[in-house]
Amino acid sequence: MTQDPDISIAVPMHNESDGVDQFFHSVEEVLVNMGVTYEIVCVNDGSTDDTLELVLAHRDRNPAIKVVDFSRNFGKEIAQSAAIDFTKGLTVVPIDADLQDPPSLIPELFEKWREGYEVVHATRLTRLGESWFKRLTSGWFYRFYNLFAEVPIPKNTGDFRLMDRAVVEALKLLPERNRFMKGLFSWVGFSQTSVTFERAPRAAGFSKWSYWRLWNLALDGIFGFSTLPLRLWMYAGVLVSLGAITYAVWVIGKAIFFGINAPGYASLMTAVLFLGGIQLFSIGLLGEYVGRVFMETKNRPLYIIRKNFGIEFENKENKGEKNATTER
Repeated sequence: MTQDPDISIAVPMHNESDGVDQFFHSVEEVLVNMGVTYEIVCVNDGSTDDTLELVLAHRDRNPAIKVVDFSRNFGKEIAQSAAIDFTKGLTVVPIDADLQDPPSLIPELFEKWREGYEVVHATRLTRLGESWFKRLTSGWFYRFYNLFAEVPIPKNTGDFRLMDRAVVEALKLLPERNRFMKGLFSWVGFSQTSVTFERAPRAAGFSKWSYWRLWNLALDGIFGFSTLPLRLWMYAGVLVSLGAITYAVWVIGKAIFFGINAPGYASLMTAVLFLGGIQLFSIGLLGEYVGRVFMETKNRPLYIIRKNFGIEFENKENKGEKNATTER
């Protein structure tokens, strides 16, 4: 039997054709200099450019490169999950293809693993190439998320890290469809440490993350790992009710002791609109949780594979390259 590699690199890719060559050159150079056995598992997440063709060209010269081709775009979090699913290495390093997370840091991550740590985070000291607004909102998110979540996530830490095989096997037990990988990485636990680095701008191409997509990802993180918003809103409802009762007592007392003034509509409309807004917000908050329950109960697969190149399926029929293969 083929021995499992020392390191597996898990790479989600979506329209990364401008940087594919540079990515493989950088990663392979680092791994070869480390003197370890390795594999690079790439997931083509429905790219509309020639990303797949370029990756397959690299696979022709290096069989350690393995490729999974999705039937469509399923999103970065799911593509990353799939890349991790199909790794075989003793350690696994999720990394993006844009080289903002430097492959040159992998040897340091690996050395920390050899010291006995099961998860080694790569923590950013700087975020070059990003706007001040994105850096500001990112900092807000980490603080806000850690206030709500039962298990906090490390600040200024993305998906780039090294994980022991035991951590990966634990991650594969988590079946949820609305995936927030940073939260899942932290939730499984294990012994953890971190190394720091200066995050560079993208080597090529452009970011696929609009502010709207980042906002939705943040909501997935908060609603997927905490019920505290529901509890806080229950407390808010209690406070509003107590305020209404207090106001009613004041109105009744005023009527008894001072008579009834001619009522106006301004205060009435303010109260009605305020309470109406509270109710709509409450319905929306409940809807976020109910919608997630609805999607989970459908039990759809996380992703569908159109073709795979070099992936060995365990205890599953490999449909090969003729038929679509459903996974997870």
